[in-house]
Amino acid sequence: MLWGKSAGKAGGRANLLLQHLLDTAAVAELIWDHYLAPSIRQALDGVVGDGKGRRLFAWMCGIHDIGKATPAFQHMDAAGAARVLGAGLAWDQRVVQRYRWRHDRAGGVLIQKYLAEAGWSQESIDWVWPLVAGHHGRFPTLGEAVEPPRARGQLSGRGSGWDAARRESLVVLTRAVGLGGGLADAEPAAAPSRAVQLQLSGFVVMADWIASDQNHFKGVDALERVSFQAARDRAREAWKRLGLRGGWGALAKPDEGVFGRRFEEHPRPSQAMVMDVAARVDAPGLIVVEAPMGEGKTKAALVAAEFLAARWGLDGVFVGMPTQATADPMFTHVRAWVEAIESSLASQVALLHGKRMFNKQWRELLQDHEPAADNRFAGVAEDEFGLDDPYGVSDGACCPETSAERSAPAEWFLGAKRGLLCPFVVGTIDQLLFAATRTKHVMLRMAGLAGKVVILDEVHAADVYMSQFLAEGLRWLGQAHVPVILLSATLPPAQRRELMAAYLAGAGRSEEAVASEAAAIPEPDGYPSVTAAWRTESSVGHLVRSCSSWREDLQVKVEILPERVVKKGASRGEMSEGDAQVLSLMRDRLADGGCVLVIRNTVPRAQATFEVLRAEFGDDVHLLHGRLSAADRADRTEKCLRLLGPPESEVSERPPRMILVATQLAEQSFDVDADLLVTDLAPMDLLLQRIGRTHRHEGVPRPAAMAQPTVVVTGFCPQDDGPPEFPQAAEGIYGRYLLLRTAALVCAAAGDCWSVPGQVPQLVTEVYDSGRQIVPGSWAAAEREAWADWEDRQRARAESAAPFLLTRAGEHAQPTLEGLHRGGMHDGLSEEQHRAVVRDGDRSVEVVLVHQDERGFHALSGRRLGMGGVASPDLLDDVLGGTVRLPSKLTDAAENDLGPLDGWRDHPWLCHSRALVLDASGAAQLGDHTVRYDEWLGLVVEGPWR
Repeated sequence: MLWGKSAGKAGGRANLLLQHLLDTAAVAELIWDHYLAPSIRQALDGVVGDGKGRRLFAWMCGIHDIGKATPAFQHMDAAGAARVLGAGLAWDQRVVQRYRWRHDRAGGVLIQKYLAEAGWSQESIDWVWPLVAGHHGRFPTLGEAVEPPRARGQLSGRGSGWDAARRESLVVLTRAVGLGGGLADAEPAAAPSRAVQLQLSGFVVMADWIASDQNHFKGVDALERVSFQAARDRAREAWKRLGLRGGWGALAKPDEGVFGRRFEEHPRPSQAMVMDVAARVDAPGLIVVEAPMGEGKTKAALVAAEFLAARWGLDGVFVGMPTQATADPMFTHVRAWVEAIESSLASQVALLHGKRMFNKQWRELLQDHEPAADNRFAGVAEDEFGLDDPYGVSDGACCPETSAERSAPAEWFLGAKRGLLCPFVVGTIDQLLFAATRTKHVMLRMAGLAGKVVILDEVHAADVYMSQFLAEGLRWLGQAHVPVILLSATLPPAQRRELMAAYLAGAGRSEEAVASEAAAIPEPDGYPSVTAAWRTESSVGHLVRSCSSWREDLQVKVEILPERVVKKGASRGEMSEGDAQVLSLMRDRLADGGCVLVIRNTVPRAQATFEVLRAEFGDDVHLLHGRLSAADRADRTEKCLRLLGPPESEVSERPPRMILVATQLAEQSFDVDADLLVTDLAPMDLLLQRIGRTHRHEGVPRPAAMAQPTVVVTGFCPQDDGPPEFPQAAEGIYGRYLLLRTAALVCAAAGDCWSVPGQVPQLVTEVYDSGRQIVPGSWAAAEREAWADWEDRQRARAESAAPFLLTRAGEHAQPTLEGLHRGGMHDGLSEEQHRAVVRDGDRSVEVVLVHQDERGFHALSGRRLGMGGVASPDLLDDVLGGTVRLPSKLTDAAENDLGPLDGWRDHPWLCHSRALVLDASGAAQLGDHTVRYDEWLGLVVEGPWR
């Protein structure tokens, strides 16, 4: 009569422990049949050795709660405890109340005993017990898991009755799943890799969470009604109501015309090259695609994913983008691609980032389901277990019945920590980086990547700190045989080799051996290029290919607009020398019209330049940066893409004259075409990204004076007798070393041309290869000093990531998951805090701007809100449109001082938002600063407050 779920957590009637174990095993069978990728099923079949993978999987999921068959757990519910005591099982109440032994850890310890008695090898026992001990999110060491010695065995239960009850439960479960020979028959033939163990653990958690949903698995409190058939019936009904499913299953091998069918266009040479390499690799591996901006890398990667999926039995994709802004349009593209494969699959594509609720397409697809999905999900809170809430569902709201016409993935997948379990996912690269952190329930994130093709775009955006998490993730994915496609326009060769080495290291080989293997892979001899590497049981294989770009190189003229660096910037309203020079340049170059892109390295600098140019050129000047409200940023981005984007019809909206002032937002995934680029100096790879925004499209009419693509580099001041001067802000962002080396190449090319994209690899390599002497002799001492500082900073930043990495240093070759979470970080972090962890701690928060006057609150758009700021459904877009990201220096003040308006506290989305209330003048005090929102400039931060 052991209970597994109390009446309060099982729909009003207690659920016996044996029924819950059988329920979980029955759910596991459905996960195997209808969700797991063929590659995962094949891997688990290989572990068993005779095709019994399905039975082993169901059994492993079923045994997860065997630790509840102990006094340490059974005493925790009064009604359940009374029935257990009445059945003759006893405990010392004083001891069980004084000492604590978590049932997950208890289960891990106890299962070792029973498996050893059944004749299991120590190797098998060692990798299986952590799956039981870690099913609530953390893998303990054996020392952490054992029963407290002072409890004198009372927590596990003295006497033969407790032992017999556990043995009988295991016997019934084992036979029910088809292992008629008992526990001895359940032993796997081999131990899977540690990465597969982690993924398997995630699926155990998945099965447990589904089977713990009281809305679908109501309590069974009579032993005579407990049966595996009943569990299977309940599981099938729950699966149907939840609307769960996998991806495309066994995908047919693509033919030569697949690219044309997906995108209604012929593949370019580089795109055909990517697909050809994907079709030729001998095992799942890492494919690095390097190609110019606008070459069509993403389309090539998506179709390459089809080749990989068909060959290796993969069931979906994860596409990781550098930012939320770039993830949103990619979500639209991936949905269209998936729909072209099979129309019904379009509903299985999820958008995964912290602000997806601001994406109108995503919200329309959810049709009002998102609040329940993200914040209140059916399941069982852990208060009855004395633990925290692993399900993220403490309010226990019911999951509404799901139907076939739903246009977004099943709500179950949209709950906390489950997003990567969706068959097809588009999100920020952070989602992969999170999977490489030693956080609770990391196994769910890794399970979500299992059986998928992982595509990561713009990987050059990962700095040395982020690269530690990227490399860690690649290690685990390499060991799990998850293929990864990395896309980049400008990837330094050393970074490519490091990423290759990380993926190949998945087998646990020594760092020296892996570095040697990666170094043996030849460099591409052209651009665009594809470099692929994989590991088989006996060797490392590779393919390196290159071809010509689909269009001829542009001869981009390089000019310098020196800007004298002053220690104190101009006051607001006062024109700086640098802005005066840009203004003079615009007067000269725009005499006959034209479209100019001006990129500044900081928001205040962009705002100041915009003000100066707008005073002269009026409405022809536009501003785009990261401190605009969500609505303004979306509207301005859409307008800029319409005006400067690819010509789609004979009637072009391209204006005769336009100046777009932007920040680094214009570096990536921003398909605009300027006649002239004026940019602050940045490291060479980023500078080339910016150059990719000029003369980007064919057939665009341009003024005769701008017929040749030209980049005017400013934001630094060359010196006649020494190294150039850089603004302090630029050095703070990029470091003096890379700016020096980039400036050397810019100065050397002044008045001459760069051949783009053909010269891109050479330029990037020259800057990032420290062995190449490219700076003038008079700069040498400054470069050595900058290099030493750069090395120290890089080393410190890499070391600062170590405490958060999923694997501690020196433990990558460990064979099991025991102690994986030892010393790990707390998991009670918001997505913003997680993002700060994997992006070097530069925390920032978003706030929702609202105005307040004597009549109450109104949205930034001007529409009036209800009492206390209540937002009716028709006002929600207006409220959310006022969302803006604050600079990091205001993070502490915002977290301490700001919260939701009173009228938002019951709203499923707004209850988590921070309101920044602006007064009648449009300003607010936040800490020591004055913050105001200007209709042209966006968020303006002044201060400290006086």
